[in-house]
Amino acid sequence: MGENMFQSYERQYTELLASLKRKVENVSLLSGEQKKQKLKELQQGIDESEALIRKMDLEARSFSKAELVTLKSKLAEYKAGLNNVKKEAKKASAALPDEVAARQELMERGLGEPLGSVSADQRNRLLQTTDRLNQSGERIKESKRVAIETEDIGAQILGSLSQQRETLLHARGTLHGVDDNIGKSRQILNRMAQRIRTNKIIMYGIIAALVFAIILILYFKFKKH
Repeated sequence: MGENMFQSYERQYTELLASLKRKVENVSLLSGEQKKQKLKELQQGIDESEALIRKMDLEARSFSKAELVTLKSKLAEYKAGLNNVKKEAKKASAALPDEVAARQELMERGLGEPLGSVSADQRNRLLQTTDRLNQSGERIKESKRVAIETEDIGAQILGSLSQQRETLLHARGTLHGVDDNIGKSRQILNRMAQRIRTNKIIMYGIIAALVFAIILILYFKFKKH
């Protein structure tokens, strides 16, 4: 039997987590742009792992309650493993300067300089860059909010489908029971019909024997006369 969707996501997650652990161990040996690139790849892998965990969580809701307990325990272990990778990645990236803080510091230095050394055009570009960064941050927050709402709706739909599935399974079991009872009733009726036919044959035989006996009695009676 082929693997279900949960098992497929589980396999992908296990392989990805093993790869992330190797990357975390190697990234501490790097420096400069190479380290930045590896940290970026590491973050992408972490994001993908979180997405797989969410998918597994949604798939788990379609299983029975008994199976759901086991799957929830697995998911807790997977989340703990990913959290450990996040902590190690954070330690590895601690030596890198915070790009946002550095950009902010640059902007503050530029805006704090005398008017004679910073042109109006430079200040406008800095302000426009700040506005774009703020707008991008707001869009990211909005996208994240929509994603969370969509995930919640999906979880509710899967929960509803799971309940409907259990109802259908119960109804199917009830129908099987009805089918069994109908089959037994049919067998009883067939046996009763067979007995009725047998009784008719016996009755006709008795009637024929009586008629034959009456005929014999009448024959001998008239013969004597």
